[in-house]
Amino acid sequence: MKAARYAVGERPVFVIDQSRCIGCEACVQACQECGTHRGQSLIHLERIDRVASTQTAPMVCMHCKDPTCAQVCPADAIKQNELGVVQSALKPRCIGCSNCVLACPFGVPKYMADFDQMMKCDMCFDRTAEGYAPMCASVCPSEALWYGTAEEFKEYRRGSLVDDWLFGRQQVSTKVFAVVDDLAAGPIDVAPSTYKSWLDDPFDLEENGT
Repeated sequence: MKAARYAVGERPVFVIDQSRCIGCEACVQACQECGTHRGQSLIHLERIDRVASTQTAPMVCMHCKDPTCAQVCPADAIKQNELGVVQSALKPRCIGCSNCVLACPFGVPKYMADFDQMMKCDMCFDRTAEGYAPMCASVCPSEALWYGTAEEFKEYRRGSLVDDWLFGRQQVSTKVFAVVDDLAAGPIDVAPSTYKSWLDDPFDLEENGT
């Protein structure tokens, strides 16, 4: 059984197992209740293929270890705390430029016009700093969103945890883990193997044979 509250030394991890998502949106509703979100839901569900399937997948901030959103912020408004949690833009500094919204490889940050501020999942830092699970993980009935120690995961769950992703030429490491069946496959490749960037042949010379 998972602990209700974790001590600092236990180092719990946040895990997404998208294959378990049942589309109930309990996480979306619970996210609004996080004390740092001001009534806003900062999680959303992706529809995998609306035509062929009802499968959904939860999308939270993956909390990149070297966050692109913070790198492109011209106002230095996005901070990463000592635990690796990437937080919403600081209100006094955020200029609402949406650079972070465009730069995030996971498509997570949202510009909130009501607050003129970029906001994003902060892993319910008010809860996780005290050893409690994020709101979304605490209510997920299928445990597609899960919070606990790596040892607990190994004992009670199937699959392996990965925190490396490939976006074309960019490799991203994250604080949040995803579940895969085969660790030997390496980083999760977001683009299909047949994907070809226009940057590989910007003048279309190879296509036309010239």
